[in-house]
Amino acid sequence: MRVTVSDDFRRSRLTVFFRLLLAIPHFIWWVLWSIAAVLIAIANWFATLVTGRSPDALHRFLTTYIRYSTHLFAYVYLAANPYPAFVPAQGYPVDVEFGEREPQRRWVTALRLFLAVPALLLAAAFEGSGFGGWSGYPGDGYGGDEKSFAWGGGGVLLVVAVLGWFVSVARARMPFGFRDVVVYGLRFLAELASYLFVLTERYPNVNPAATPVSAPSDHPVRLTVTDDLRRSRLTVFFRLLLAIPNFVWLFLWTIAVIFAAFVTWVATLITGRPPETLHRFLSAYVRYSTHLSAYVGLTANPFPGFTGTAGSYPVDPKLPAPEKQHRLVTGFRIFLALPALLVSSALHGLLVVSAFLGWFASLALGRMPRSLREAQAYALRYSAQVSSYVLLVTDRYAFSAPVLEAPEQLPGPEPPPGETPAVA
Repeated sequence: MRVTVSDDFRRSRLTVFFRLLLAIPHFIWWVLWSIAAVLIAIANWFATLVTGRSPDALHRFLTTYIRYSTHLFAYVYLAANPYPAFVPAQGYPVDVEFGEREPQRRWVTALRLFLAVPALLLAAAFEGSGFGGWSGYPGDGYGGDEKSFAWGGGGVLLVVAVLGWFVSVARARMPFGFRDVVVYGLRFLAELASYLFVLTERYPNVNPAATPVSAPSDHPVRLTVTDDLRRSRLTVFFRLLLAIPNFVWLFLWTIAVIFAAFVTWVATLITGRPPETLHRFLSAYVRYSTHLSAYVGLTANPFPGFTGTAGSYPVDPKLPAPEKQHRLVTGFRIFLALPALLVSSALHGLLVVSAFLGWFASLALGRMPRSLREAQAYALRYSAQVSSYVLLVTDRYAFSAPVLEAPEQLPGPEPPPGETPAVA
């Protein structure tokens, strides 16, 4: 399955303002439909376990349900503007396309819920908890084949949707970075639902590069990743203990950075440009904190240096030289940065969950799954952009889209847990 996007970013202020109220009839219909989908999913699990293929009628029902859910939550999260139909058809601005039914291995089908646990944890990073999203999760009390659906919120999707609500009301447009983040989350959740509903045995792919891209970005803060995915099991097992000296050094460096940032802020207000010496100091700090986060999160394997030298680590932010900055933007920098800090905090949850899952995978396989590494790289890139903006390394606002430019070729899917992936 794949997600297609034809949204033009324009939003109706009136419908945005009352979006949740307008969606109430859909919420009621979605709950009723979800109950039926759970029952059909159980029947599909048994049928696929016996025949090795999802029955055509059950396949059509469940794919229609996933398409409708994607339309509904694209509307709720402001990834699309038109009011969705209650019986979905192709052509919605954020749509889902499904391929033909395919044979499935019975042992993978039998263990589907257990194999899906890592993807369910990643879904929690997108959804959080409470009100606000959709995904499947293991039920209680009805055996290993039950699938249930529940609301979720407080994660990346909800944070971006709330911020996008204010922007859309003010400008009648959804920022395309925010829109792409929502599409990224909805794509992953749709893949997860397809996997849980036994429509495919293709494992959900959290790699941001599999998400449609609106337009390339020329943001001056980028992230270069030259990591080869191999991991030392010994250093992975003791990763947090090994990083203790770095944590102490980062704490001491942060104290100095607070004073340096304040002096830079005053100097930039006066001259319109950060002093070169302080710019180098703050840039090194951004690089070092990114190197350390990449090491602790298993985004890379080597032990990081203590100086934040450019090009010294496999996951390295590329930062601009000192440049002229707007005094007005500089004066209100910390207040303007609040939305980006909220998004960065939400993406930190994706980084942590990917690190947790990557720890087990790296111990077992001696390598980090590519999709987890790429999801972490996205969170680290955005964090570096936010830090660079707050510390006046650049006055370009952080760009929240999952990728900065369209890849030449999308990466292949991750193999199911338990299978060793091919070395790229």
